[in-house]
Amino acid sequence: MASERDREANRLTARVGRYARVGTNVGGIAAKLAGARLLGMDLDNEKGAADLAAALGGLKGPLMKVAQLLSTIPDVLPPEYSTELAKLQANAPPMGWAFVKRRMRAELGADWQARFASFEHEPAAAASLGQVHRATSLVGAPLACKLQYPDMASAVEADLQQLSMLFSLHRRMRPAIDTREIAKEIGARVREELDYAREAAHIVVYRRILADEPRIRVPEVVPDLSTRRLLTMGWLDGRPLLDFKDHGLEARNRLAATMFHAWWHPFSHYGVIHGDPHLGNYTVFSDADEPAGINLLDYGCIRIFPESFVEGVVDLYLGLLHDDDERIVSAYERWGFKGLTRELIDTLNIWARFIYGPLLSDRVRAIADGISPAEYGRREAFRVHKALKEQGPVRVPREFVFMDRAAIGLGGVFLHLRAELNFYRLFNEQIEGFEAAKVRARQDAVLAAAGLGPQHPAA
Repeated sequence: MASERDREANRLTARVGRYARVGTNVGGIAAKLAGARLLGMDLDNEKGAADLAAALGGLKGPLMKVAQLLSTIPDVLPPEYSTELAKLQANAPPMGWAFVKRRMRAELGADWQARFASFEHEPAAAASLGQVHRATSLVGAPLACKLQYPDMASAVEADLQQLSMLFSLHRRMRPAIDTREIAKEIGARVREELDYAREAAHIVVYRRILADEPRIRVPEVVPDLSTRRLLTMGWLDGRPLLDFKDHGLEARNRLAATMFHAWWHPFSHYGVIHGDPHLGNYTVFSDADEPAGINLLDYGCIRIFPESFVEGVVDLYLGLLHDDDERIVSAYERWGFKGLTRELIDTLNIWARFIYGPLLSDRVRAIADGISPAEYGRREAFRVHKALKEQGPVRVPREFVFMDRAAIGLGGVFLHLRAELNFYRLFNEQIEGFEAAKVRARQDAVLAAAGLGPQHPAA
């Protein structure tokens, strides 16, 4: 078994095949975009965006996931590209049964089927890096088996090289944002997603963090049926979140408040966030057809922050709330922004006031008025882009990337639910009595329990 897995680590032949499938489409679109900008020509961005979405839409692998991430960052892509790529939901064609049998044999051995009472041939879900099959344990427990597609390590390295080429091109076009730290962060997180043993540890972390919260269910890992490329968990029954978008306001608000807790509590108390809050990563469990809580289903894209970053998030909020400029600047510096001028601070505050806006007023409100989920944040991103363009490229600290993406994704969920909540009170409940040292102590404890160890050197 080990030799089969090792042959997939990061093979040149698999990377070359990936370049052939991806590079022509992406490279051609990038060259067209670059040529038009360098020559001062107008470009049909809507057609280019559709072409890029078509090139990525049928692919298994990380490039589509990266494209979705980039769609939330101001300046990296034209608005038409962001709109088109945000629609991608990573629904690649699944592996057939012959492939599944070979993969399961490689992970669990020739007698793998004898270790299950049943194993469904058709996947219950297919995504960018793997697919999920329903199964039953030998004692009758329902299971979810997440099986990684073949050669994903090679696909990741090939796709990240394509991304590096695109970013290099981007840096030559007088961009508002320097993408070097963004590239490092994306590379680190996408490589982590390949390691299902790490994802299993993330699940242990979340089970401990949310152990006393009955509104949120986290699956249980089955260690003896899991490997680095196979993750077997208990199956959580539930329905898609959007099935409840036409329920009454009280039910929709209950779901939104639960989502708020599921995201902000791990961050404010443990420095951990779920970096990919799109609708496919949650289902709803019910009580007599009324939503009772949410199932958290995917733990590949988890970001663990140093306590200093969490303290910066809290300080920026308090600085904006009390109009305390010194505290605002200190927060940006703690995050790692360099060369802060008055103009840059004012520009960063545009984005900060958008992200924090719903948390700053003590009243019941929607997350945004008159905005569709697909357009959430686009207007503010355009304003930030215009302002930054006049100041030269700003290097965005890498920790900011997934924090920003997750906040936008969470806001989109609230818009889908048309929730009306007092976000100010929900947030202040989470940061009451905040101390960075306590965040560090809690984080170290849950990571140690999950076998991960400290993620950041001691301050």
